[in-house]
Amino acid sequence: MNNQRKKGVLLVQLGTPDAPSAPEVRKYLTEFLMDGRVIDIPVLGRNLLVKGVIVPKRAAKSAETYATIWDEVNGSPLMYYSKLQQKMLQEQLGEEYHVELAMRYQNPSISSVLKKMEGMFLESIKVIPLFPQYASATSGSVIDKVMEIMRTWQYIPKVSFVSSFCEDDLMIETYAEHGMRHDVDSFDHILFSYHGLPVRQLGKVDPTGGLKCPDTGCDACKKATNPFCYLSQCYATSRAIAAKIGISEDKYTVCFQSRLGKTPWIQPYTSDALHDLANKGVKKLLVFSPAFVSDCIETLDEIQVEYANEFKELGGEKVVMVESLNDDPRWIQSLKRLVLSN
Repeated sequence: MNNQRKKGVLLVQLGTPDAPSAPEVRKYLTEFLMDGRVIDIPVLGRNLLVKGVIVPKRAAKSAETYATIWDEVNGSPLMYYSKLQQKMLQEQLGEEYHVELAMRYQNPSISSVLKKMEGMFLESIKVIPLFPQYASATSGSVIDKVMEIMRTWQYIPKVSFVSSFCEDDLMIETYAEHGMRHDVDSFDHILFSYHGLPVRQLGKVDPTGGLKCPDTGCDACKKATNPFCYLSQCYATSRAIAAKIGISEDKYTVCFQSRLGKTPWIQPYTSDALHDLANKGVKKLLVFSPAFVSDCIETLDEIQVEYANEFKELGGEKVVMVESLNDDPRWIQSLKRLVLSN
């Protein structure tokens, strides 16, 4: 009997509204921003900020943006590609494994998917948050939620987590090949634009409180790979992709998008990088967004529309976004190796 039990794999992506409407976006944003690992302030202040200021101000506008990227057939790009990744990984792993997909926020929820997996009496469960670089607000939040749910189970199988895979060679190779489809040499400069974080969250990974990060993030973390630091892992991914496509350090810039609020976030901000490069006469930009493994609103709209328009207003000519990993078979092989690794 034991020999017939399957091994479980749980892929977890950030999430997406169920529809590109203001009510659904409001639900999504509220769940997302009320997560104490995302906005790490006391719950009362978080309630007032999220439900009283941010969500009422952003829901309708964000719904309009979602509507521009929502496909009539496939719906949300993030959901579409995440389901493809689940299906392709299942095919690669075979009948010995059972692969599920959950969203940290909205549907399918982690709780509903784990409820299904609990009833399967799986031999083991490997949880893979689909974020290459570890941050408390992303991978940490997924792992926290999974542990919160599973601690109520009477039978708990062997459980393991993949915290990060920022330098996985197959993933890096896939990002690089996607970039080289665009004739890298025809661009003046390359941006590696990552989702931003408040700087205070960088220091919180040190339980001793000894890690003090300056307002822009520690320079040391931009040069050496620190397994606990999101900033360091972003630079590690960027260095690896740059090396694979054969560009020198002066030909690319690492920057951070999607800033929220007035507290210091990791710098340079992508918008500031655009201004700086435009002032230097850069006209053509190729942009990677390696914090994401699927095309989503942060890449399709924020880079291709918002930043592209901003750069052109500054005198730039062209901003081209590199496709995410999506359904590339090499990315699925990378996921398979993460599943099979100890």
